[in-house]
Amino acid sequence: MSVTGPAGFRAAGVAAGIKAAGARDLALVVNDGPQQSAAGVFTTNKVKAAPVLWSQQVLQERKLRAIVLNSGCANACTGPGGFQDTHATAEKVADVLGVGAIEVAVCSTGLIGERLPMDALLPGVDTAAQALDAGEQSGLDAATAVLTTDSKAKQAHRAHDAGWSIGGFAKGAGMLAPNMATMLSVITTDVAISGADLDEALRAATRVTFDRLDVDGGTSTNDTVLVMASGASGTEVAKEEFTVLLTEVCHDLVRQLQDDAEGATKTIDITVRGAVSEADAVTIGRVVAEDNLVKTAMFGSDPNWGRIAMALGRAQAEIDVDKVEIATNGVSLYADGATARDRSEADLSGRQIEIVIDLHLGEHTATILSTDLSHDYVEENSAYSS
Repeated sequence: MSVTGPAGFRAAGVAAGIKAAGARDLALVVNDGPQQSAAGVFTTNKVKAAPVLWSQQVLQERKLRAIVLNSGCANACTGPGGFQDTHATAEKVADVLGVGAIEVAVCSTGLIGERLPMDALLPGVDTAAQALDAGEQSGLDAATAVLTTDSKAKQAHRAHDAGWSIGGFAKGAGMLAPNMATMLSVITTDVAISGADLDEALRAATRVTFDRLDVDGGTSTNDTVLVMASGASGTEVAKEEFTVLLTEVCHDLVRQLQDDAEGATKTIDITVRGAVSEADAVTIGRVVAEDNLVKTAMFGSDPNWGRIAMALGRAQAEIDVDKVEIATNGVSLYADGATARDRSEADLSGRQIEIVIDLHLGEHTATILSTDLSHDYVEENSAYSS
């Protein structure tokens, strides 16, 4: 189960006709309360899509009754008209549900630069509202309706022994370098928690989960992670305890995003240890993750540590080359400024690859999740708009 796992939520995913192929392309998630606390994190890209700008505004109240999401069109770089389309979408959902538009968040994903087909989207809201249900299938339908180049829906759910739970779904396969979130994700919980505490918990969770995924260095114009709390379990939970379980759900979703990334034949975990600060560890891990020469070497199962050394040396972080140690899949290949073992001793033939870089300078560690750069990734993205 995902968003319909926690009590107090209904969801739907329908085919509104936004996608030419007729697949599900419009999702609706509704919080029936009694509480409507909400929080969100959004893209750090300066080019923000209209739905991001709208949702940032409405979340200033830290309260949501519903989230409407569409795939097939990002509604990004569409000017004032695009923002009007987002506003009209929220107004339509509000009218159907009998709530205020300021209580409705909007998310979009798909091709940048085109206006939403409102003649399909608005009637689709009616269809989705009629299909709302608290069942497991409805949660899956919603998770499916937000997919673009993803190959499958991504859902997660965790139940606490005290009778409350957290559930969620996410989508994203390319243009993944979130710096806060990734593409689109909706998370629900039935705990009783304030909007302020929910916001702090979400930011703490995404900082070490969604923010640590970097498939291709592309920070999307539409990145959004939203969380809603219904309070339907009647259970009040300490912010710290809630954050732990929320982080587990986010981590589960991020692992699924990593595994389903466009064209991926390898999943790569890059752990940087011994840094003088967490920021340095993240910076180095991200530079290595985004380096095309490293990514192509991993695609070829080639333990070419020289490319890793080159990449980390470009990072704006403190490094002492004579102290750096580089290991791949448990084999230390470079240490103390020279070759440590023959690269042939590292087996990278499997799907999972672990790169560990120990700077031996401090006590801070961070792990960046990434993938390789394959023929399929290039082919898929070379023809995306056509």
